Amino acid sequence: MALRKALIAGAIVIVGGAILLRAYLHRADAAEGRVPTVTSAGAQTTLALSERLPLYLTGIGTVQALQSVTVKVRVDGQLEKVAFREGQTIAEGDLLAQIDAAPYQAALEAAMAQLAKDEASYQNGLVDLKRYENLIKQDSIAQQTYDTQVATVASLKAAVGVDQAQVSTARVNLAYTTIRSPLHGVVGIRLVDAGNIVHATDTTGLVVINQVDPISVIFTLPEEKFPAVTAAIAAAGRSVLAVEARARGDDTLLGKGELLLVNNSIDNTTGTFQLKANFKNPDHHLWPGQFVNIRVITSDAQVVTIPGAAVQRGGDGLYVFVVKPDDTAELRPVTLALQQDGKAVIATGLDAGTRVVVDGQFRLRPGMKVVENNPSEPSHDAAAGDGAAKKGPAS
Repeated sequence: MALRKALIAGAIVIVGGAILLRAYLHRADAAEGRVPTVTSAGAQTTLALSERLPLYLTGIGTVQALQSVTVKVRVDGQLEKVAFREGQTIAEGDLLAQIDAAPYQAALEAAMAQLAKDEASYQNGLVDLKRYENLIKQDSIAQQTYDTQVATVASLKAAVGVDQAQVSTARVNLAYTTIRSPLHGVVGIRLVDAGNIVHATDTTGLVVINQVDPISVIFTLPEEKFPAVTAAIAAAGRSVLAVEARARGDDTLLGKGELLLVNNSIDNTTGTFQLKANFKNPDHHLWPGQFVNIRVITSDAQVVTIPGAAVQRGGDGLYVFVVKPDDTAELRPVTLALQQDGKAVIATGLDAGTRVVVDGQFRLRPGMKVVENNPSEPSHDAAAGDGAAKKGPAS
């Protein structure tokens, strides 16, 4: 038992001595100006860059056809022919369907026959009226007879006018039996098969045609972004701002377009406002009903950027660790203009060319010596005049 107590006491003495020795060495280091260092496994750094970047606002939008038309029949009859294939791209004026035209051809011929008959009667009435004019001058007929002939000619003339209108109507109805595409676009699913009797009052129509090139996207932005949009429009001197549509899953670029309009009110139930952009879409990467991510390019500015991973959040706000010329760490408060594409755009706190820590910050304290592990250096040339590295605009 005595031996055990002696061993425990000896261990306590050894541990205590080690602690005292470590404290002494630490004080000695401090007295000689040496500071603790981050090990070679602890830090990676890079330079803050001066870049010309397209700055943008992001939203979520829904693709819509530039125009969408439900093709309906305008006369009753049997659908003799459907001339399109489902999913086919068609041009304006292409044949879509044919209704049995025989009844309407017969109606046109009857109207034309009636017109010819009434025109003959009208011409005969004019001849009689001319003869009565001569007779009335000779006082050979009663005034009433002459007046009756004038009224008869006027009635015949009106009948000819009615007949002409009937002929025009018959021609229009006959033309309606041939159904053509009102626009260039893609046809959807066939809604009626050939052989069915169709009516002008049918609500379903024959097919829906969507114009998909060009195509539109309706999207929303938070109302606090409204001033940024209007300022960008004012700076550009026009409402046409560049807009990008990207896939929701992998952010693939689907199309580049132009802002068409900012809607004329803010929705106070959602706190958002609507915008509309048009896109050329020859490869059909955008499709009606598709959800996409939208970027509205508000400016193309020279800015200071660092990797987003370099920015840390503390109790007093955002900060980064800066590597000073003597390779010691300094905690530097920063403010951000925005973050995009994995980059932080610095508003205040950093100049281009400043070295910042992008990995290993959790081991750092202000004043520590920074030893890098696999330093991340920009691969592009240093910027002339400001000592900052530059690279091209982000794609």
